[in-house]
Amino acid sequence: MNIYDIIGPIMVGPSSSHTAGAVRLGNLALAILGEPVKYAVIELHGSFAQTYRGHGTDLALVAGLLGWPPDDLRIPQSFEYAEKDGLEYSFVKVNLGDLAHPNTVRFKLKGKNGAESQITGSSVGGGSVLITDIDGFSLEFTGELTVLLTMHHDKPGVVALVTSILSNQGVNVAAMRLSRHNKGGLAVMVLETDQSISNELVGAIKALPQIKAVRRIQLS
Repeated sequence: MNIYDIIGPIMVGPSSSHTAGAVRLGNLALAILGEPVKYAVIELHGSFAQTYRGHGTDLALVAGLLGWPPDDLRIPQSFEYAEKDGLEYSFVKVNLGDLAHPNTVRFKLKGKNGAESQITGSSVGGGSVLITDIDGFSLEFTGELTVLLTMHHDKPGVVALVTSILSNQGVNVAAMRLSRHNKGGLAVMVLETDQSISNELVGAIKALPQIKAVRRIQLS
């Protein structure tokens, strides 16, 4: 435990879970989509669904999708800024099942350049979050480290190719998770790294014939 765990994040809002965590979830969803959001259906589960207006969770989620940090003083006016930015959104209460964390949100996003993605994540306390699903692929990452997210064809050697490119540039992999629906189909790989990942490295990985898409997520 460190001092951040004790005093919580620097933020705007009454609750680290319902505001700071919600902003961070929006930040990660925006990074995963990879382009500015045009339209968002924001599905709220559990405590998020019950208290999202009173705790400012709705304002915080939209602020996160705008790319603002948890301590941005504009958060209470995020709806107004979203309208100016052309970001359309709607909130829907859903039940994601008994196994879902009480503070869970599922984003259904469409970007200004046509990209689409569905992202599920939870605010787990103290401003910390956990992404658990992207486009139907089960996975886990917090966004506290640099994340390289790839969608690739499930073939032998893809993981080794990607990790060797990182290793050759001195990037250490701290954690790795893989998810696939079917053998030989599409798969998602999450690599959390101790070092930042340059544009050149992202480009080299994107150029691999087996890679369909790649995202670098660096929030701090």
